[in-house]
Amino acid sequence: MQLVGAVVENCDPGKMAFEQNKLQVSGDGVEDFILVLKELLSRYLDIGEDLNVPDDFTQSEMQTGMWWRHLAAGGIAGAVSRTCTAPLDRLKVFLQVQASKQRISDCLQYMLKEGGVRSLWRGNFINVLKIAPESAIKFAAYEQVKRLIRGNDKRQMTIYERFVAGACAGGVSQTAIYPMEVLKTRLALRKTGEYTSILDAASKIYRREGLRSFYRGYIPNMLGIIPYAGIDLAVYETLKKKYLSHHETEQPSFWLLLACGSASSTLGQVCSYPLALVRTRLQAQGKTFARAHLKIQTIITPKFFPSLLSLFCSAVEPNMTNVFKRIIQTEGPVGLYRGITPNFIKVLPAVSISYVVYEYTSRALGVNMT
Repeated sequence: MQLVGAVVENCDPGKMAFEQNKLQVSGDGVEDFILVLKELLSRYLDIGEDLNVPDDFTQSEMQTGMWWRHLAAGGIAGAVSRTCTAPLDRLKVFLQVQASKQRISDCLQYMLKEGGVRSLWRGNFINVLKIAPESAIKFAAYEQVKRLIRGNDKRQMTIYERFVAGACAGGVSQTAIYPMEVLKTRLALRKTGEYTSILDAASKIYRREGLRSFYRGYIPNMLGIIPYAGIDLAVYETLKKKYLSHHETEQPSFWLLLACGSASSTLGQVCSYPLALVRTRLQAQGKTFARAHLKIQTIITPKFFPSLLSLFCSAVEPNMTNVFKRIIQTEGPVGLYRGITPNFIKVLPAVSISYVVYEYTSRALGVNMT
């Protein structure tokens, strides 16, 4: 598998994505490379972000403190890429809460008219702010799960064990920082002047809706990890075995590996996206959230107001089952995929920006990239 190793080495931005020699995954080069590609793609999809497998570090890196430099570089790269693609992310959230089909251009025009260019970055600050605690908790949880799985054995973990450990670590980190996810959604959907800061938003939401409101959508968020992990891994295994059964000695090309990794991650995302949409709608709803948004009738165009109004006023105490039923009954199956277009559009620029920023940040922090 010299070709695979060469491709990984030439494309390597470091720990964040393509560092094969540090990604201690058992199996051949095909397995390792597809896993790395899927991991990179999943960082910038919706629910896939929660499943993102943390990095494996060598004993030497743990002792010398090189591990925190990798994490810091990854955090900076994530912050820059999220900031650059924030307008697409807010557009996705805005489309997700629409109860009727809206064109992307119309939604973008409305956001610019309501709040100007700066409004396209609403909710981005807290989205960046949660990177540090989420990464730290996920890394710590991943290390603990690895110890539980391997015990005293120093063997390398299999791909299945890595995905189980990654899913568990993602669940722990998401549970800890989930209130920030809710705040991000509320801030992204807020009207001009509704909240003055993150603390003001948290305070008002707590006073109006109570502590439970910060965990609205938590169940579909956690459930979304399961189909994403299962489908992604199943498609990956099927494609890998299918290819190797017909080409036992032939080395796979880079484009074939890229297609396999992209196909498995994309299919997993498509299957789990309805849960992400339901999660967002639950995060946006609240007992008094409808009253807070009734005031926007004077500034929202007639085309958008009925759509938003039906969403916020449709249920006093919404839950996952009710939201699913209401979407199917009023919007049809297509309603479960609102906002998926900008979600996919943002992947390429996010990955590219993160790749470049990580490489330069790693060099600045003294991380050996060879």
